[in-house]
Amino acid sequence: MTPTQFAFSTAFVLALSGLAFNRAHLLSALLCLEGMMLSLFLALSIWALELNVTSFAASPMLLLAFSACEASAGLALLVAAARTHGTDRLKSLNLLQC
Repeated sequence: MTPTQFAFSTAFVLALSGLAFNRAHLLSALLCLEGMMLSLFLALSIWALELNVTSFAASPMLLLAFSACEASAGLALLVAAARTHGTDRLKSLNLLQC
């Protein structure tokens, strides 16, 4: 495993463990998801550059577009939850209510 692959794998695992163990606020969960997407974007970009294949050149841009959509949807949910429940704590959100 090269040091670059180790760095991206470590970044992904740290973001995943942050998502798994630190679930107090919705904002911290969204930041962990964004860290996971950023590490995947960087790993896919470096992988496409190492292979010198032009067919994979659009894949990182597609992942970055999905990441931006995910971030905007997450922030919209954060604002909606903060307005309706008064807080962004995940324990106060009841998903079974309509």
